[in-house]
Amino acid sequence: MTDTSYILLGITYYILAMVIIVVVLNFISRKEKKYYQNEISSLERNKNLIISASILSELNKVEALLNNDTLKETYEEWQKRFKEIKDVEVPKITDDLIEIEELFNERQYKDLKSRIAKIELDICYVKSKANTLLEEIKEITLSEERNRETISKLKTNYREIVSKYNNNKNDYKDIGASLELQFENVDKLFSAFEIAMDNNSYTEVGKIVKAIDDTIGNLGIIIEEAPSIILMGKGIIPKKIEEIENISNKMIKEGYNLDYLNLTYNISEVNKKINDIFTRLSVLNVEDSIFELKTFIDYFDSIFNDFDKEKISKKIFEEYARTILVKTKKMQKINNELCKKIEAIKFSYDLTDEDVKVIDVIKEELELIEKDYEELITAHRSKSFAYSRLGKEMELLNVRLTKTEDKLETALRSLGSLKEDELRAREQLDEIKDILKKSKIKIHSYKLPIIPKKYYVQLSEATIAIREMVKELEMKPISIKTLNTRVDTARDLALKLYNTTNETVKTAAMAELAIVYGNRYRPINSEVDLGISKAESAFYKGNFKLSLENAISAINLVEPGVYKRLLEYSQNR
Repeated sequence: MTDTSYILLGITYYILAMVIIVVVLNFISRKEKKYYQNEISSLERNKNLIISASILSELNKVEALLNNDTLKETYEEWQKRFKEIKDVEVPKITDDLIEIEELFNERQYKDLKSRIAKIELDICYVKSKANTLLEEIKEITLSEERNRETISKLKTNYREIVSKYNNNKNDYKDIGASLELQFENVDKLFSAFEIAMDNNSYTEVGKIVKAIDDTIGNLGIIIEEAPSIILMGKGIIPKKIEEIENISNKMIKEGYNLDYLNLTYNISEVNKKINDIFTRLSVLNVEDSIFELKTFIDYFDSIFNDFDKEKISKKIFEEYARTILVKTKKMQKINNELCKKIEAIKFSYDLTDEDVKVIDVIKEELELIEKDYEELITAHRSKSFAYSRLGKEMELLNVRLTKTEDKLETALRSLGSLKEDELRAREQLDEIKDILKKSKIKIHSYKLPIIPKKYYVQLSEATIAIREMVKELEMKPISIKTLNTRVDTARDLALKLYNTTNETVKTAAMAELAIVYGNRYRPINSEVDLGISKAESAFYKGNFKLSLENAISAINLVEPGVYKRLLEYSQNR
């Protein structure tokens, strides 16, 4: 391409870019123009809605109701406020709208945006004033219909209240006069309402309706709650108080201490509050009365529970009062016997002071338990405390006594086991000597060519162990721990000797049997003859195991499996 072509192409791109920019800017401008145009139209529409026909219509209704100075003054004040909105504030908004239209036509969008926001606020403010004015006017124009509807509902409620009262007069005998006086007041208020409506005294009507509503509402509460208040205050609670006083007096005569319940003072306070409740009820005030009376009932119910608790605690106290003393005396007697014998036990069984310290500890604990027990019994006799406390203290004392009893039983088992261990050791000494004797008889029961050296070594060890055991038994004091060790050692060595003796005799007998059995093959087999010869040599040297092995190996050359047959043969002999 030539330079001219590049230049023309560049000019084309430039023109195209400018066209696109112009189109985009034109589109943005039209969109922005349309936006502000819609905003201005919306403001114009909202301004026109400020002054509605409803205000004029409602004002005309009020004008027809004017028959007293108060309503007339109110009407004139509304007219003044309406005129100010109509002739001052709305025209001002109109002028502002004309100004922003000029700004719009001149495309001064920057200033236009802030002016639109200000006018929106002005319109909202004026519209709010107009709505408030309309609501105030409707309070009068709609008051008759609204008040008539309200009064109609109140009359229905009132008739139900009066009907319930007339049908159940006995339930309200304590406040009948006050209720009937209040009924008269309600009837007067209904009459006053009719007079005020006839005179269009709407400001008074609202007050009268509120007074009727409050009075009937309070009467409804009175009619609903008064029977329960009278029943609880004059029936249930007095009966509970009487029953509690009777039970309390009886229990006090039986030795119960009920001072902690503070019944006299609490009953007095309850009666004062009940009197106050009925004083308020006489002027038809029942606020919190039901709640307070139910609280009193719950309190008296808890007193009955306290009475039951005292009776149960008395049984617990009396039961422990018998058992603890008997058990304590019995344990003291046992522990005293131990104290008397403890020196002899220490001497006999090599015990240190630390080993028998538990005896002194048990003695101290029993003395302290006895002391605390006597204090509780003294408190009981003087009626210083309630059984609920005494019973609890006795339970704790019994727990302490049980722990001390466990210590005493452990000490008795521990000290008793010392003598048992000694007796058991003496019995085992005889058993061990018997095992040793059987071992000697067994070794000589078979004519061995020579007794193995191992037998004599083990016999010597067992004999020495028995001698050490006898020496420990003859010592004063005896160390049970050492004695038990000596017993275990002697028994193990004696059993070891016995097992060795049995094994030696059994092996020798098997070896001899094998040699005799193998002699039949010696003339016919030189290898068998050689093996049997080795077996005989080992046998006479006292090596019975090697003798048996050589004999079996030799015979297996001509008669495989011979060991099993020889074993069966020897067992059946």
